[in-house]
Amino acid sequence: MLGLPALSVREIVRAVAITPCLGAPPIIEGVINLHGRIVLVIDIRHRLALPAAPITPEHFLVTLQISDRLIVVRVDDVEDVTTVVRENLESPSSLSPVLQRLQGVAPTESGALVIYDVDAFLTQAERDAIDQAELVTM
Repeated sequence: MLGLPALSVREIVRAVAITPCLGAPPIIEGVINLHGRIVLVIDIRHRLALPAAPITPEHFLVTLQISDRLIVVRVDDVEDVTTVVRENLESPSSLSPVLQRLQGVAPTESGALVIYDVDAFLTQAERDAIDQAELVTM
């Protein structure tokens, strides 16, 4: 189960068509029109090395405010908002150095909740590529 910090979440909506972009890094699934604003959709499946899945009406789009921009991630489902006691949050670096994009891991009744650091969704190289690329929609 993947968690996102509630303070970073701006809006959750049912999935809509995502317009692919030519010249975008592989992490970019495309763009959507969100209330008149063009917003990048981050391919969270790509980031987590999961197999690609076609978009369906059952999916959700989660709008996140990361450090310097608004992004959207497509998720299979949205379950709940839960409180995690800071003392129960296991540091990702204590588990493995490859987990540096995580904010932490917390135990839950059904297993573990992996909390992603939303400011780490995009690497600096990906941010630079997005800023420099002329994103052409198809």
